[in-house]
Amino acid sequence: MAGTVSGGSTAQATPARSSTGDAPVAGLTVEHRTDPLGVDAARPRFGWFMRSTARGRSQGAYQILVASSASKLTSTRADVWNSGRIRSSDSVAVRYTGRVLNASTRYHWTVTVWDTEGRPVGTAAPSFFETGLMSTDGVTGWDGAQWIGMQGKTPNSAGAPMLRKEAALTSRAKVRDARLYASALGVYEAHVNGHHVTVPQDGGSTLELLAPGWTNYDARLNYLTYDVTDLVTREPAVTLAAVLGNGWYNARISDGSTYYSRDGNALALKAKLLIRYTDGTSQTVVTGPDSGWKATDTGPYRADDIYDGQTYDARLELSGWAAHGFDDSAWAGVERVAFEDKYPEAQLLAYPGETARFMHRWDQRPRSITVATGVTGQEGSPNGRGRIVVDPARTVTDPAKASSAAVTIGSGETAIFDLGQNMVGVARYGLRGPAGAKAEYRFGEMLNDSSAGADGPVGSVYRANLRSAKATSTYILKGDRHGETHQDSLTFYGFRYVSVTATDTVTITGLTGKVATSAIREIGTVTTNDPDINQLASNIRWGQRGNYLWVPTDCPQRDERLGWTGDTQVFSTTGLYNADASVFLSHFQDTIVDSAVIYGENKAQFTGVAPGGRYNFPGGGSGWADCGVVLPWTVWQMTGDVTVVERSWPAMTRYLDWIREQTGDTYAGQGSLTGDWLAPQKTSAQMMSDVYYGYVARLMAQLARAIGRPAEGVTYEQLFARIKQAFIAKYLNTEGGTVTVKSSLGDASPIEPGADPNQKTEDNSQTALLWVLKLGFYETQAQRRTLIGLLADNIGNDAAYKAAHPNSSRVRYAENTLSVGFLGVNVLAPVLTDEGHADLAYKLLHQDALPSWLFSVRNGATTVWERWNSYSKDVGFGPVSMNSFNHYAYGAIMEWMYAYMAGIARDPDSPGFKHFLLQPHIDPTGRITQVSGVYESPYGEIRSEWKVQDGGRSLVHDVVVPANSEATLRLPAVSVDAVHDGRAPLARADGVRFIGYTDGVYACRLLSGRYRLTSQLR
Repeated sequence: MAGTVSGGSTAQATPARSSTGDAPVAGLTVEHRTDPLGVDAARPRFGWFMRSTARGRSQGAYQILVASSASKLTSTRADVWNSGRIRSSDSVAVRYTGRVLNASTRYHWTVTVWDTEGRPVGTAAPSFFETGLMSTDGVTGWDGAQWIGMQGKTPNSAGAPMLRKEAALTSRAKVRDARLYASALGVYEAHVNGHHVTVPQDGGSTLELLAPGWTNYDARLNYLTYDVTDLVTREPAVTLAAVLGNGWYNARISDGSTYYSRDGNALALKAKLLIRYTDGTSQTVVTGPDSGWKATDTGPYRADDIYDGQTYDARLELSGWAAHGFDDSAWAGVERVAFEDKYPEAQLLAYPGETARFMHRWDQRPRSITVATGVTGQEGSPNGRGRIVVDPARTVTDPAKASSAAVTIGSGETAIFDLGQNMVGVARYGLRGPAGAKAEYRFGEMLNDSSAGADGPVGSVYRANLRSAKATSTYILKGDRHGETHQDSLTFYGFRYVSVTATDTVTITGLTGKVATSAIREIGTVTTNDPDINQLASNIRWGQRGNYLWVPTDCPQRDERLGWTGDTQVFSTTGLYNADASVFLSHFQDTIVDSAVIYGENKAQFTGVAPGGRYNFPGGGSGWADCGVVLPWTVWQMTGDVTVVERSWPAMTRYLDWIREQTGDTYAGQGSLTGDWLAPQKTSAQMMSDVYYGYVARLMAQLARAIGRPAEGVTYEQLFARIKQAFIAKYLNTEGGTVTVKSSLGDASPIEPGADPNQKTEDNSQTALLWVLKLGFYETQAQRRTLIGLLADNIGNDAAYKAAHPNSSRVRYAENTLSVGFLGVNVLAPVLTDEGHADLAYKLLHQDALPSWLFSVRNGATTVWERWNSYSKDVGFGPVSMNSFNHYAYGAIMEWMYAYMAGIARDPDSPGFKHFLLQPHIDPTGRITQVSGVYESPYGEIRSEWKVQDGGRSLVHDVVVPANSEATLRLPAVSVDAVHDGRAPLARADGVRFIGYTDGVYACRLLSGRYRLTSQLR
């Protein structure tokens, strides 16, 4: 077993940041990770939190000690850094200011905390971090390691390169530790002494998938760090080996990228194995063309592609090829791959976050197995495709039996496995059959029905929405009578269903869906007493797991799987509530900044896709390009750490300057090719661009102050004011005593697949009204009230509204339905609630008619769909040109579920939940009567759990405010005296400061601690 991966692995990823039980100081992190390897920050950021059941406990001071060994973690012996006693409540992103850190060195650290009264709180159990190579040039610290590939290998020729080198250990002393630093042009699976290198996870170990991930290779690459001590000790020699796959580097997913070559890119490995002995000596094994490395492409890995899948011929397996003593005399040599010559400015950096790996606890087993022997009924079926002929003797419908059942199929037959959950990863399958038999595993998200959009007979796996992606795992059996087991390692799939065919009779002895994700530590949950809402929350979470894979992708299944920036920014707050993804998203922001220079107009415009150039549209990019500002702001707001803002600031200011250069004193946005993507009601794309220009200008004003640039903050405030003035002049019509948002001024997206070419943009569209209210793009409170009424009428969509708007797209839809697309979905429920219409937000949440969130749930979804109408049991499949059944953008509603339904909301003036809001909003429809929200903030676990009792007359609200933080509580109540903590009025309780009672809402300040509150509602 191997140890932790750079950036990636924590020593043990669990729902909590520390395994120190109820220790008063816990959650120790360096660079937002627990016990990380491969830290390349010269001044790493430290974090921790306090625990206390007492009310009102806050940190008054801290002292950090860093030492070369755990035994030296005392004030008198700490030999690396003693911060001294610092009077501060800071415990998030506290910068190291000790002496220069050495490369490849383990440092031990702890922190002691005192409360505001000067009383000792406690000293944390020692933690550690380990530096990486502390370089970016790919030379320093690499001890001569070079990029190497198989000698004479023609790019794109059959067979994945397999590389190996065997070296004797140079010391008779015991191995103290061993570290592997590895990167690839392409992707790799690494082996040491015959063992596939793993990373720790959930108390055990697991495999990574597609390391080292995806970047703009001509700007930066990542390397990973592994603790491989256990694989090297007690061995007389060391064998380092790797398989190289095309990954994103040499595949059509990168078509249009500056590093892409239609003739193929040479795959390469760069690695350094550092072995240190107990006698103080060390040894390195590095990749180089003249150091005994050998390579072949004659092994079992015959073909691999991100979109198309993998072909593995088990007859060609080379037993023991990664271990000592293997005869590689017939193998080819290796040669230097001159990557640095082509891209001399490219940096090689330690990967800072969680790598994508398999999460065993999310394994999915079959819920049913169907065996089809043919097709029947084509002539009488609505679409002429018929239905599959099912063999009942071999079909297993009992989930308990299907999970482990074996099934035998012959040539011309198909076994269809339903895993019950749309997921992302690969299938691990067992099978038995004759040598040379070929089994093909085809992946899909849905089963065909009898609708016109189906691509096969009823009951077969639907794959039309994959477009050109073949998404097939091909396995050629070696004929082992004891059975064979395989899972792909050089590709991934998005699937719920697996369709298996074979050229000969084979028995499939088992199949497991192996889930891969970079979102490995989930830190938030929202559950209710409503099973539909719980299923929606589950669908959102599964969509995030599947699409947070090295980069935040739009979809995981078709010939796309790209880092679309619009999708990323609208979902980012939800993503950060659900999972510890701040480093993941900050790393993606670095990629966005690189992409702006490589692909953006004037090297300033942020792009619609990152990394790479596929589908990276030039021209108007509002809503997508703005991710370059929205994402750093969101990470800062959710974590309290401004690092990503500081790092991105030059690129962000270039971007705003570039927009100003395009549009000058019109204060219009840059334009938008996408607009409010996939919205049922159409809004002017240019208006959406103008809205987003104002939005990012306002964010920039906040960000400037956050990083100590107040003068620039004033400049951006003035820019926002001018954008607002120009917007009102252009779009707000107040003639005749009415208010109209002229969202019909201009066309909607000109590039939206499946759009009705005859549908026009409309005034007072839902998305337009929402953004005007969110940004305050009006002049008087009377206008505001009118706009709120217009929005409520649009959503209500009753008979009178339809009669008054006969040409609106809204006439086709039911009452109380949403009509927003990607750029309206994350502001819809929050704006409604902020404007006093939580009732409408809840009506929309519960709606299951099209368009709505529960429409997909009612139609069997287990992840969020790309389109509101991706599928229905009545109509069938949506437009096949672009129809993903795992697209997280519309899952942005979960931000509202955390912040307004459960009521755990950030305070914009206190980023990182140092001070936060507890603002549960009771469901006026009465369907949800119980909500439990849990979120692990940077200061510890926040809980907000409420239940409506006594027929709706009373509310019980259980609250946990973490130590060293505070909350403002806003609770519905019938009167100022109707809220109690236990039996006492809340205003008189310990740790409470009454603020006021207005419009049926009781407000007070809560110091840290646990509270059980009761409130009379009527």
